[in-house]
Amino acid sequence: MVFPRGIVSLAVDCVVFGFTGERLRLLLIRRAVAPFAGMWALPGGFVEAGETLRAAAGRELSEESGVALAAVEEIGAFDALDRDPRGRVVSVAFLGLVRPEDCVLASRCDAAEARWFDLDAVPALAFDHGAILRRGRDRLRDALWSGPLGLRLLGDAFTLTDAQRLYETIGGAPLDVRNFRKRLLATGLVVPLAARQRGVAHRAARYYACRPSPSG
Repeated sequence: MVFPRGIVSLAVDCVVFGFTGERLRLLLIRRAVAPFAGMWALPGGFVEAGETLRAAAGRELSEESGVALAAVEEIGAFDALDRDPRGRVVSVAFLGLVRPEDCVLASRCDAAEARWFDLDAVPALAFDHGAILRRGRDRLRDALWSGPLGLRLLGDAFTLTDAQRLYETIGGAPLDVRNFRKRLLATGLVVPLAARQRGVAHRAARYYACRPSPSG
């Protein structure tokens, strides 16, 4: 398919990260149609008439991977003139976070397959999705200390050790235990829970949760 000259199409693409407790992973789909048939890409597609960008991102993600996200964050527009060989296509990218163990992948529509990849083993990507991925990683890294975005990868309850492992994985560098805990608690992003670990040989660690937003 080639789009008529003078027509600008609007698309969305989704950078979806998951965390296994040890590794940060990326959700990709293998394209079933041209262009770039057989290549791996971020889930995404064209915005339909009467559809918001956010709604389109959720629909395309669900259709191509089976993953449903309650929240996605817009991370920018990509408008290089040659980003799509079919014609002029502007894509608005979204960042989503999910726990892979909570997902059952199911590809359909334009996707032949959906799969999680470790970030150190991401294959060559179609279109300009490599640049979109870098934008998503930068946003996730920048948000670690300014908001609860990254902590959503840990679920409803987590220990400070879990949080440190996540921050080290995203940041790519080890952190001093005492300094990390002091800094994280000082941000006010987390609140302690009454529950503690059970059935562990060491001293049971307290669980924490993300502080609820003012809006609930």
